[in-house]
Amino acid sequence: MRNVGLLVASLFLLLAVPPASAQSTPSRAPTSTVEVHTLPAIGPQKAAAPFDTAKAVNAYLGTVSGEARARSDAYFEGGYYLLLVDTLYALAISALLLWGRVSSSMRNNAKRVTRSPFWQVPLYALQYIAATTVLALPLTIYEGFIREHAYGLSNQNFLQWFGEFGISFALEMVLGTLALMALYAVIRRAGRYWWIWGTLVGLVFMVIGLVFAPVFIEPLFNTYKPMSAGPLREQVLSLARANDIPADNVYVFDASRQSRRISANVAGFMGTTRIAMNDNLLNRTTPAETLAVLGHEMGHYVLDHSVRLLLFMVPLLALGLGLTQWLFSRLTGVFGGNWNVREVEDPAGLPVLAAILTLYMFVLTPLTNTISRTTEAQADIFGLNAARQPDGFATVTVKLSEYRKLDPTPLEEFFFYDHPSGRSRVTMAMVWKAEHLNDPDIKAGPVSPQ
Repeated sequence: MRNVGLLVASLFLLLAVPPASAQSTPSRAPTSTVEVHTLPAIGPQKAAAPFDTAKAVNAYLGTVSGEARARSDAYFEGGYYLLLVDTLYALAISALLLWGRVSSSMRNNAKRVTRSPFWQVPLYALQYIAATTVLALPLTIYEGFIREHAYGLSNQNFLQWFGEFGISFALEMVLGTLALMALYAVIRRAGRYWWIWGTLVGLVFMVIGLVFAPVFIEPLFNTYKPMSAGPLREQVLSLARANDIPADNVYVFDASRQSRRISANVAGFMGTTRIAMNDNLLNRTTPAETLAVLGHEMGHYVLDHSVRLLLFMVPLLALGLGLTQWLFSRLTGVFGGNWNVREVEDPAGLPVLAAILTLYMFVLTPLTNTISRTTEAQADIFGLNAARQPDGFATVTVKLSEYRKLDPTPLEEFFFYDHPSGRSRVTMAMVWKAEHLNDPDIKAGPVSPQ
């Protein structure tokens, strides 16, 4: 923490010395009345109260207390356990499909329809996706509907929620089947080195998702409309132009139909760039908070975080697929007879691949969270420099505490946070403000609590 004070003016003493008069012969000096006035003392100027970063941070965090703080902490900490539960549940599903020979039966069903290995894969994939979705449905309903309602975060009834779940399921059937067709085509052609080419397939699908999801998939769940004309819209577009973001409109989507969560994004590629915010952000925040959030999102775009994250994920994916190839041969060597699975190109072995990758990603959680948290922190500081709304950023961070624990231990933040914690973010905002206290716009802005 650093305290910023003002310099105190120095005390100067002004002395006047009358000049001596030169005479040719001694004579009595003429006398006259000299008025002597005492000059007012020039003392130190009264310094403004110093800005205490630590006090400001604690004051902001202290605005969430009691039941609200306990509920926020409980919701987020529950996610720690769900991370383990989700992993164990996924492993249990894979075990059921393998040991119950459900997976080999689905493969046999595909073989009865066609002798082509290429077309057997989509027939198997459709069965696999349907089976795993049904088996995971109880946990999905609990996490996506029951738990969200228990913490007051969902605005949907069950039919509304289930309708959107159905859309997600249809997308997974189509896109998941295509991805598996590509993966198994690579496995059949590349043999034991399939994991290298499989990494490239994964990269292609990730890029497709980044390019097409904002334009074609997200509108399936929400309606996007141009933001109404007004000062805030012009401020957002001015902020975009100042940061060389090629967007000439701002869109608002109706996320309040689903939840109370605040969100926004700046996404797109080759002419599809779009600035979008949900109606919760527009209706639940001040203009300063809105600009702070959009400054952050513009940071992701300007800093090419999508590309950078892809570059980080590629070696991790390659390592994971390489490990999967190595473990698959050993596991099937021991249990393949029980599972009726021997070769990696057999689609019935997909539950083995899924189990290995699930466990791999679970172990990598601290690393992947750190990568994500680092990019989020970079976007935070970009947003502070671009939007120049440190107090708006602090107050909207506090509002996000509805579903994010504000003040974790350092160990919690390292393992479980894919964004900086509330304390980290508010501290960054107040440190930034401390370094810009003398800037005219910051002087004229709101006074942080002390």
